[in-house]
Amino acid sequence: MTLDQLRIFVAVAERQHLTQAADILALTPSAVSASIRALEERYGTLLFDRVGRRIEVNAAGRIFLDEARATLARAAGAERVLVELAGLARGALALQASQTIASYWLPPLLVRFRATHPQIDVRLDVGNTQSVADAVREGQADLGLVEGGVDDAALVVDSVGQDRMAIVVAPGHPWTRKRRLAAADLQAARWIMREPGSGTRSALEEMLVEQGADLDALQVVLTLPSNEAVRAAVMSGSDVAGLSELVAAPYIAAGLLAKVGADLPPRDFFLLRHRERYRSRASQAFEQLVRSAPAA
Repeated sequence: MTLDQLRIFVAVAERQHLTQAADILALTPSAVSASIRALEERYGTLLFDRVGRRIEVNAAGRIFLDEARATLARAAGAERVLVELAGLARGALALQASQTIASYWLPPLLVRFRATHPQIDVRLDVGNTQSVADAVREGQADLGLVEGGVDDAALVVDSVGQDRMAIVVAPGHPWTRKRRLAAADLQAARWIMREPGSGTRSALEEMLVEQGADLDALQVVLTLPSNEAVRAAVMSGSDVAGLSELVAAPYIAAGLLAKVGADLPPRDFFLLRHRERYRSRASQAFEQLVRSAPAA
């Protein structure tokens, strides 16, 4: 078994499509198919079900996928150790961040890091708090940056910044005439929310509970996968939402959204890293930059 075979298997399993995996790997579909077939024949185990013209990872493939990812992560870690012996003249840094941080807080820091270390190849993937924590724990990311708290013994979790949540509505909403919002107002509202697992939703739900709302009885009329989708939906209707002020501020200033109710307490941004994995020099340099950044 080779690392190339593992990379091909993971690419096909994640996409469940030979041609798409071949495109990503810069290989021909026939080469990808031959590699999968050789792996299955060598060990006498089918990893995929062929359903018509489709290919689907089966139960054995799903079990093997976890091991393949872990092996590739360890191999990448070994490669980084060797590269880092030459210092920061070259190297790679894999980051994952939740949406608010990735879109509004992190870009200026990435520009500063790139200016200081132009030879470091930085890759940023975006997810929600839970998926970012999973990626750092499994070795798919060197560092994670999230808005929600993470309780994971495998990870070091440090606060590195803050922002503030705001309850927002469209201009003309009845709440714009209220100085404060009572628990009954929050309970009666029609809410548009981010998906479960996002730091924005966790922060909003925590705030609602503190204000006396019952989450089980809350009217969540839409669950959307991004801050931009939530913001656009609120602007076009009579529903309400909780968003980071980093997201909402330009639209509030332009009169397209209205912030209602009292100021909410700040929430932390957290830096995640694995407790035991090797910390590259690029990772340490980026940590230092993030820790020196001003709060949002």
